[in-house]
Amino acid sequence: MTADPISPLSGWTDRLAALAPALDVAERPFRTQLTVRTSDPGALAAALGVEFPAAACTFTAGTGPFGAVEVLWLGPDEFLVVAAPDRQVQIEEVLRGALGAARGSVVDTSAQRTTVVLQGPRVRDVLAHGCAVDLHPAAAPVGTCVQTLLARTGIVLQVTGPDQVTLLVRSSFAEYLAAWLSDACVEYLPVP
Repeated sequence: MTADPISPLSGWTDRLAALAPALDVAERPFRTQLTVRTSDPGALAAALGVEFPAAACTFTAGTGPFGAVEVLWLGPDEFLVVAAPDRQVQIEEVLRGALGAARGSVVDTSAQRTTVVLQGPRVRDVLAHGCAVDLHPAAAPVGTCVQTLLARTGIVLQVTGPDQVTLLVRSSFAEYLAAWLSDACVEYLPVP
């Protein structure tokens, strides 16, 4: 009998909830994440039902045969396909089939990171405490996606709404990031 997996931030639920109203934090663990390398993403996009980003530091999103899917630009010829949990085998098979004999790869990296969604009017202010990326809406509009450091932790950052950012963080650094977020929010919390 296999035990149910435990999310990296399962012990932080109450502490992260206490950051409201400055910041609403929600972990979305166990999401499908496939790292894709290809110089010609057209065939893969057709198979996935979602376009691959054409511009650097952006992501695309859509609904295809696998439900809601996001494709993040990670670097030249490198993308991250993100979908609901437990879709990795199906999506990997379809993408490998679409890749065919062309040069490239599809690797399941789902267990590598957890997803943390930050929302609220202070989200960009809080992140500015530990992130060198300019998160002003003019410099990082909705649709922006970058690999960067947040409090010396490697993350993938997506600007998913005017006051919403999604972070993909290595599972082994998730608790450190949660502790950092708790500290970074202190000045925005009401005085008890």
